[in-house]
Amino acid sequence: MADEDDLPEQLRIRREKRAGILKRGVDPYPVSVPRTISLLEIREKHKELPIDISTGIIESITGRVIFKRDTGKLCFANLREGDGSELQAMFSLDKIGEEQLEIWKSEIDLGDIVSVTGEVITSKRGELSILANSFALAAKALRPLPGEHKPLSEESRVRMRYVDLIVRPEARSNARLRPAVMRSLRNTFNSRNFLEVETPMLQVMHGGAAARPFKTFSNAYEMDLFLRIAPELYLKRCVVGGLEKVFEINRNFRNEGADSSHSPEFAMIETYEAYGDWNTMAELTRSLVQDCAKAVFGSHTAKHHDGREVDLGGKWSELSLFDAISDAVGEKVSAQTSIDNLKKIANKLGIKSDPKWITGKLAEVIFEHICVDKLKGPTFVKGFPVDTSPLVRAHREIAGVAEKWDLYIEGFELATGYSELIDPVIQRERLVEQAKLGAGGDLEAMGLDEDFLRAMEYGMPPMGGMGMGVDRLLMALTGLGIRETILFPLVKPTAGDE
Repeated sequence: MADEDDLPEQLRIRREKRAGILKRGVDPYPVSVPRTISLLEIREKHKELPIDISTGIIESITGRVIFKRDTGKLCFANLREGDGSELQAMFSLDKIGEEQLEIWKSEIDLGDIVSVTGEVITSKRGELSILANSFALAAKALRPLPGEHKPLSEESRVRMRYVDLIVRPEARSNARLRPAVMRSLRNTFNSRNFLEVETPMLQVMHGGAAARPFKTFSNAYEMDLFLRIAPELYLKRCVVGGLEKVFEINRNFRNEGADSSHSPEFAMIETYEAYGDWNTMAELTRSLVQDCAKAVFGSHTAKHHDGREVDLGGKWSELSLFDAISDAVGEKVSAQTSIDNLKKIANKLGIKSDPKWITGKLAEVIFEHICVDKLKGPTFVKGFPVDTSPLVRAHREIAGVAEKWDLYIEGFELATGYSELIDPVIQRERLVEQAKLGAGGDLEAMGLDEDFLRAMEYGMPPMGGMGMGVDRLLMALTGLGIRETILFPLVKPTAGDE
């Protein structure tokens, strides 16, 4: 921390005030302060009061000082609590005396948290207020809040979310939106008799998705461990054990790039249903999203932060991945198309292909390059290549294609669903291929999980599975970027953070 002389003027002055408060024998950070009612409760209780009324009711309220006007014998302040509720506090010479009024003027700053005890009144302008008999400092703010003339930048909002929550109503409403969405998700699952479970975050072997994992080391076990990239393989073990309809809302970690729709640490909901398939998972996913919209907005229309509305209601569109590529490039492309032909198509489109990409990966990259931006409204893109879907059942009719869909909303992938592969012999073959890719340098390839294969060998019922990003669901509902939907996203420290 910098020396006192190096601190900006505001910080220096506030520290001096703190020292002065201590010198008076008062704790600027007391263990408790008087509080009999919340600001929201007092507003609800007295919302019908007429102008210029003294109720005779004494209450103690708390809040952060967000406005302060000191004028002679009568001072005004606006206090705000965490839910955004505000109330005016009035400090008059005849009620609290000259000494306390001077202390209020000289020691209390914007951003300080205070307790005010006094009579509930309405002012001559009809403003519901507390006319103070006394006040107490609950916490002295040593840093000033950003002013209206210099609001927080987008980067500062992410880095200092605590300040963002203080000064910006949208930040507070976004934070409260997430638990409302979580409640809706759980309610939808509970109504369908799904069981919520918890599976390990620390895993001996990473799997369940094509992603690069974070690696760590256990001192107790003297072994390398991985932070999970997906809970899939453990949730499927649950189904083997007879927990036929399970879901988990979980934190996943992927050691990859970060952008407007990707975060290294993110929340996901993953679910499996015995005797379901990719079609039942699509219906479940649509219900989950629509129920969330109804819970948050009162209808299936999502209202974005910029005022735009997005209709999430009704039956959603379906599109074949290979048909979409064929239509876009003007020639027939299927799962049987050779990698050489796909490379020619990619070159024409200006796509630089990685020599390590397998055929299906290149097909998916081509689709993302030319088709995703054209998707209007919620769309299930169906029929992904088998070679990029090692845990998915092959399509029951179309060769080379897996029964897998990706759900796109607003141009980004929100969820993915499958008819799950349950044959342990084929699953072993697929994971052996993945292990070979990993040995060849593919950092996203899965390992050969012998315990998972052993579980399958006890008999895994036919099932459907689905994974959906919770942060991305909030993006679909609000139109915000992923760093706004995560309360404290991972950011690289700056020199000032150290």
